[in-house]
Parts: sequence; structure tokens; C-alpha cells
Amino acid sequence: MTNNNALTVLGRSNSSNVQKVMWLLDEIEQPCLRVDMGGQFGGNKDADYLAKNPNGVVPTLIHEDVVVWESNTILRYLANHFRADGLYPADSVARSWVDRWMDWQLSSLGPANRDLFMRIIRTPADQRRQEAIDESRDRNAELFRLLDRFLERSKYLGGASFSIADIAVGPLAYRWLTLPVERPHYGNVQRWYDLLCERKAFRKHVTEIGLS
Repeated sequence: MTNNNALTVLGRSNSSNVQKVMWLLDEIEQPCLRVDMGGQFGGNKDADYLAKNPNGVVPTLIHEDVVVWESNTILRYLANHFRADGLYPADSVARSWVDRWMDWQLSSLGPANRDLFMRIIRTPADQRRQEAIDESRDRNAELFRLLDRFLERSKYLGGASFSIADIAVGPLAYRWLTLPVERPHYGNVQRWYDLLCERKAFRKHVTEIGLS
């Protein structure tokens, strides 16, 4: 699949939300320019950036004269624009399975996973509070237990085939399975995660970036 339209992603490579977008672009073979923004690079609170994305977070997608923000909205936009029906099915029922897990990632898993990540990776060792880490770990464990129960009867989050729902959740699963905490073994989550690790784009934009 080729395209001559210019795509630019504003955001740093170690952001899980940027990783989703870069992973999808790789899957659908759409080249882009990624510009470091946010975190240690700053710039996301500047007036020019806020004019594009009033939330002042990353990523922001620029596609010719179109600007899109919110990572899962960007995933849907790209899948729709480039007609990646295999990743975001047109059938309303099949699409609802993809959408519900993407919404779950934003509303439930995302905040809990971010707390755990921030309390370990982004907090200096001498300032970490084990009680807070344990609380975040337990909340993540509950959510991944829910995911494990679902994956007992489904190969991927959207059903039998890989979709943008897996892309939305995958980077957070990497964090959960990589962070230095004790965690229950969820066999179905591990089986699903192993499938993700077989994908070159997942390794390139998520696991090879590491935790930082």
C-alpha cells in the first residue's frame, strides 16, 4: 500500500499513545515524519502546538490540511482514510467489538496503567512509595484478569483477527508485562501478547523502544 500524501506525527517515541499511531502506520505501510514533542522535548504547551491540539498532549497527526488529535481517534481516522477494513471492520457488529476495547483502554486500563508506570519509571527511586505502587499494581491486575477472561474465548480483542483494538491495548500490555512488579500469570493474555510480539511493527515501535 502506497501513498504520496504527507503524514506528520507530533510526539516522542516513548509515549504509549504515540507508539499506537506509529505502529498502525507501519502496519498499513504509510510513511510519515515523526517530530519529537512532549516530555523531555517540550513544545506541546507552546501556542503553535495548542492551536493544533488544545489539550497540549501527544500525539497530534497532521495529514495535509487535516489535524487530528486523541490517539484512538487518530487510529480510527487512519484506518478509515486508508480503507484498512481488515484492521477496522465496516460491519457494525464487528466494529463494535473493536470500539469497545478501544474505549475500555481509554477509560479504564489507560489511567491505571499510567499510574503504575509513572510511580515506577518516572519517579526517582528515593521518592517511590511502595504502597502506591502496590495499589496501582493491584488495579492493573484486576483489569488484566478481565482481559484474560475475554481472551479465553477470543484470539484477538476484536475477534478472530488482529485489529486496531489490539494496537490500542498492546503498548500497555507491554508495560504491564515488563515493569518490575510481581504480577499474576494470565495465560490468555500471555498467548495474545506473544502474537503481538510476532509483529515486526510492534517490536519496532514498542518493545525495542523500552520503558523510559
